[in-house]
Amino acid sequence: MNNYSIKFSIIYTSLITALILIANIVAAVSFSASPSTSTSAHKQQLTITAALDYLGDAKRWDIVLQPALQELRSRHPDIDIQLDYRAFEYSNERTQFLEAMANQTSIDIMSVDQIWLGEFAEKGFLTDLTDRVQNWGRSSDWYEEHWDGGVYNDKIYGIWAISDIRGMWYWKDLLAEADVDPNSLKTWDGYIASAKKLNDALKDKGTQGMHLVGASHSPDMSFYPYLWMLGGEIVERRDGHPSKGIYYYPVYNSTEGVRALEFIKEQVNTGIKPQVKHFSGKEFAERKFAVMLEGTWLLGFFPRDQWPDLEQKLGFIPMFPVPYEGNQTASLMGGWQISIPTTSRNKDLAWELITIMLDPKIFAPLNQKYGYLPTQIPIGEGPYSEQLRKSIPYYEELISMISIGRTRPSIPEYPEIANHIKQAIDEVYYGLKEPKKALDDAAQKSAKALAW
Repeated sequence: MNNYSIKFSIIYTSLITALILIANIVAAVSFSASPSTSTSAHKQQLTITAALDYLGDAKRWDIVLQPALQELRSRHPDIDIQLDYRAFEYSNERTQFLEAMANQTSIDIMSVDQIWLGEFAEKGFLTDLTDRVQNWGRSSDWYEEHWDGGVYNDKIYGIWAISDIRGMWYWKDLLAEADVDPNSLKTWDGYIASAKKLNDALKDKGTQGMHLVGASHSPDMSFYPYLWMLGGEIVERRDGHPSKGIYYYPVYNSTEGVRALEFIKEQVNTGIKPQVKHFSGKEFAERKFAVMLEGTWLLGFFPRDQWPDLEQKLGFIPMFPVPYEGNQTASLMGGWQISIPTTSRNKDLAWELITIMLDPKIFAPLNQKYGYLPTQIPIGEGPYSEQLRKSIPYYEELISMISIGRTRPSIPEYPEIANHIKQAIDEVYYGLKEPKKALDDAAQKSAKALAW
């Protein structure tokens, strides 16, 4: 072999060796990168869907949902978790949910009005959370009244998250102008007498004395608190039901119920007009009424920057008027529970997200910003309560009402029963029937709805 051939062979061999080395390096780099690339390409994609109440602002839930979602993602780095939530107006929310369940639409999380819980659970639309709750171990952190609201037939179907309660609000300057002592509003007789004085003093200002709900939910504001403070009930469990043995029977037409409705009649006779259109406190904020029995949400009609000075203008009495001084008052609590529909395809992750949302450090900011009544003791009275005390007008008075708060029965037939009671109230409002006759007729319809 000549020198030229030898040199060519050496160069060729070196070139092949270099190419092999380069190929090995590239392969090594590709191999080291492939796990990350493969993991990203094959990362599980998952979307949690939620149907939630509008709450007056479609993005209001973001305060709890965004930090909760971030925490959930950090716990599951192998899953690309997205959240698709939609806010629904209350007026058609129940109907839309029923339609979704009939169509087997997959929904992972839903806000449920306390009065719907029994109906939805009975129809098999809500997941039984009892076992999950026991493993969670946080039930004792809830006020008893709120925790019990999520129970139907001894099983847990919802966790009460957002609450409200009704009390007596008044404009201090308007009562002073009419020479009305706010303490006089605490009894039925004083309330009626004050209404007369306020109407006389304010009639030329376009302001009425007292507000009286005449809208679809009139039993909540105009009847139930008085029924309860007298010792009456809406329904009671009785033996002898034709098919169920022991079941609920309407008792709101009792002596206590009649007396409560007579107080409503007396208000109308005094000149307090039932308001068919109810704007949930906006009308009070606009000074169209001097006194209003209304929920905690009323504060939302005042700009947030006015809250620090609001107690100088508004008065609040944590009660409904009572028949006589010393009688225990009562109020109605409502609000939203968080549930998992049975159509959910991601029940475990949905439950985990709910528990994160309800962590006090995540949920308390929602209470603080919008003045919602806490359902959890650590938020209402614990370390998170300090900011609520500083920012929410009359916070101490509002939180004190939880002990007198009552709830409507969580039974499937309740919506129909409420309509019967509402009709009875309307019949008294407009002079069509006397209280006893109106309630007896309504109770007969309710008994039939309960299959007695």
